[in-house]
Amino acid sequence: MASSALPSGTFHRHSLPSSAPPHHSRETACTPCCLPGAVSRRRAAVQLLSAGFLTAVSPPSLAARRGRRVVPPEDYVSAPDGLKYYDLVEGKGPTAENGSTVQVHFDCIYRGITAVSSRESKLLAGNRSIAQPYEFTVGSLPGKERKRDFADNSNGLYSAQAAPKPPAAMYMITEGMKVGGKRRVIVPPELGYGKRGMSEIPPDSTFEMDIELLEVVPPAEK
Repeated sequence: MASSALPSGTFHRHSLPSSAPPHHSRETACTPCCLPGAVSRRRAAVQLLSAGFLTAVSPPSLAARRGRRVVPPEDYVSAPDGLKYYDLVEGKGPTAENGSTVQVHFDCIYRGITAVSSRESKLLAGNRSIAQPYEFTVGSLPGKERKRDFADNSNGLYSAQAAPKPPAAMYMITEGMKVGGKRRVIVPPELGYGKRGMSEIPPDSTFEMDIELLEVVPPAEK
């Protein structure tokens, strides 16, 4: 009689009911970012940005971002020699007269960049910088005061005029200022650094100069 036993190594496979939850493919999975509400909110934000509602004011100018006061061109006053200036701060001390010896700080600004400044006077011994006031005589020939002896003090060995060369306009426009005052000047090329330029100021360029009057020695006391 033929045996009904299965050959050795043969097994019956029965389909058992699975208790695992049905499998969802990744394509049909729904993420929060794809919900209609999320899409609408994101689209609305993009529309607000494109319409400019999130930028209520225009970006400030470079001078304003750096804390410098922006003076409208029509607010400048013309001096007898044609230079245009504006007094940022009215001083309350002695007045600088023609022939007075004065000490000032000056900053020459070209397109928002401070290119020349007495606050960054270079020491001859070493690479350090100091904020050394610039001393000159009001109304004198530019550059005459720079021919001075060297001096040795606690800051190191440096020239008594270690500050960079100021523009010629400073020798005239300082007249009439009072100690403690601050004046802004529009410097044309012929009274600035001319055809050679200086530092970041290109040749034949107009720039702004801020002057702060620190001290005045009247002509009679010199």
